[in-house]
Amino acid sequence: MPADASPINLTHHFLIAMPGLEDASFARSVVYMCEHSARGALGLVINKPSDINLKNLFEKVDLPLERADLAATPVFQGGPVQTERGFVLHEAVHAAEAKPEEPVYASTMTIPGGLEMTTSKDVLEAMSTGAGPRKVLVSLGYSAWGEGQLESELAENSWLTVGADPSVIFDTPIEQRYDKALSLLGLQAWMLSPSAGHA
Repeated sequence: MPADASPINLTHHFLIAMPGLEDASFARSVVYMCEHSARGALGLVINKPSDINLKNLFEKVDLPLERADLAATPVFQGGPVQTERGFVLHEAVHAAEAKPEEPVYASTMTIPGGLEMTTSKDVLEAMSTGAGPRKVLVSLGYSAWGEGQLESELAENSWLTVGADPSVIFDTPIEQRYDKALSLLGLQAWMLSPSAGHA
């Protein structure tokens, strides 16, 4: 990246894998970016379900799941890093009116754009009782890039980027999320060439 280029910030954006990206973790993936700074980037893949659902996950952590709306929801493969750790991407949950800007849960990252990502068990405990955030995506593992790594992948045409639309995460069927994210750019999958063009 040229020294005079202003840094890009892809927080609250989608990364959409180009067809040439054949890495097993990321082929045809849509990654929601939770954080992006000069130090690196962190995101969750939102369209690769694992073979366990939330009911199974709650059983593993010895919690009942009182939310029938969530029982059959798959747990996602959020990325190849720390695949034994859970990450809950959810709509913002506000505390009492006295301190509305403080996160409700012990370990929550507030993402500019209106979503939050929580890694502490208390969000699962709230969900287990029927409370907690209404719109959630639970993943095991996350995606991470070191300093400058994502920028170089972008320069290699590995990813397309577009501002995130939470409805793609929470309201779009899983198998349609890749195409829906592309449609935010006015693109369809057939328009993308697997090889990067360099004129």
